[in-house]
Amino acid sequence: MRKYLILSGLAGMLSSGLMAQDDRDMQFWRSYDQRGINVFETGKEDTVAFDGVKVRLGGAFAQQFQSLSHSNTASVVLNQNDVNINQLMNIGPGFNLATANLNIDVALADGVRMNLVTYLSSRHHPESWVKGGYLQLDKVPFLNSPVLDRIMEKVTVKVGHMEINYGDAHYRRSDNGNALYNPFVGNYIMDAFTTEIGGEVIFQDQGFLAVASMTGGEIQGGVTNPDRRKPTFIGKLGYDKQLNDDLRVRLTGSVYTTAGSVNNTLWGGDRAGSRYYMVLENTLATTAAQFTSGRFNPGMRDNVTAMVLNPFVKFQGLELFGNIEQTKGKAANETTDRTWNQLGIDAVYRFGAHEKFYVAGRYNEVNGDLPNGTSPSINRVQVGGGWFITKNILTKFEYVSQNYNDFAASDIRNGGKFNGFMIEGVIGF
Repeated sequence: MRKYLILSGLAGMLSSGLMAQDDRDMQFWRSYDQRGINVFETGKEDTVAFDGVKVRLGGAFAQQFQSLSHSNTASVVLNQNDVNINQLMNIGPGFNLATANLNIDVALADGVRMNLVTYLSSRHHPESWVKGGYLQLDKVPFLNSPVLDRIMEKVTVKVGHMEINYGDAHYRRSDNGNALYNPFVGNYIMDAFTTEIGGEVIFQDQGFLAVASMTGGEIQGGVTNPDRRKPTFIGKLGYDKQLNDDLRVRLTGSVYTTAGSVNNTLWGGDRAGSRYYMVLENTLATTAAQFTSGRFNPGMRDNVTAMVLNPFVKFQGLELFGNIEQTKGKAANETTDRTWNQLGIDAVYRFGAHEKFYVAGRYNEVNGDLPNGTSPSINRVQVGGGWFITKNILTKFEYVSQNYNDFAASDIRNGGKFNGFMIEGVIGF
């Protein structure tokens, strides 16, 4: 009933004429269709005229057909009911749950936009829930200051409960139903993504980029345990330039650091869930509870400092993207920091009219230390391709193979591996 009332209210907004506009694009905005690919921070080019308050409703939908198999060599570990918790769930070909996002963008004033994203359907939550929302200012006409107007020609300010701007991989990942930007089906093994409450300032000039953010350091706000809650600081420096018609280069370095948290989620903030359902999960697992299958979280829930270097080159139809990353930190019950490293290399070749077809390959590896003293690693290969049937409709295919190395014999991931095929259909508008 609640979902019905929400959708009925939105339909009323549509019928009231708030959506009536010849150009559905927004100022300083990233399109949810094919045009949003390889867009990182929204630029400072003002190409859309403001002619009053406008509400734009958009959506994103994704569904996969999964045909994966998995195995492991972990020793038998019995729980209190004599169930072997290292025995893998029996999985086979089938369809995953369809996921959906509702995107609301509102032009409130010239250069002032509000964004709100709601997950209507996700792997982890059975109910609709808000991912986050923020206010973005690229102009400040309400202050009537020529000096600030000139400053805002190069500056963007964002405030709210929003996706943090650490690294560049979060601009290329699948976000629940929004999967048009990702040339692959799955995200990185260590998926640096979360939403936090705070503010962000972006400076852009002649290709040079600087980002400074401060947030509350956790996915939810809170006022308890003040001695453990420390602010998070996020910074990014880079250069992004279209050098000629054929060549674009971008290089950024980012840092994320917090001295303490009740529950930091830099590596576990995607509550919507992963694409590889039930891989390396035991017979007691459920799709919703074990929603991060196929990923790895180093468990640095207290203090963490992460750094990443992201090179990106696009030459004609060829794209190369790198993710070279190191994170240090620990949980509250640990006495010393641990280190984990990640390497990701993506190659994508787009071809055909309007680059409607592509082939892609990725190598991804993580390695580091666990609290039990072991130093395992995980590696993955993804190979696939896609077809943009229209700028709003994408179908993609992927073969994935992932291996778990040097985990303890009592760990379900000991000798673990999964591989097989994924087919995904995506709509974004």
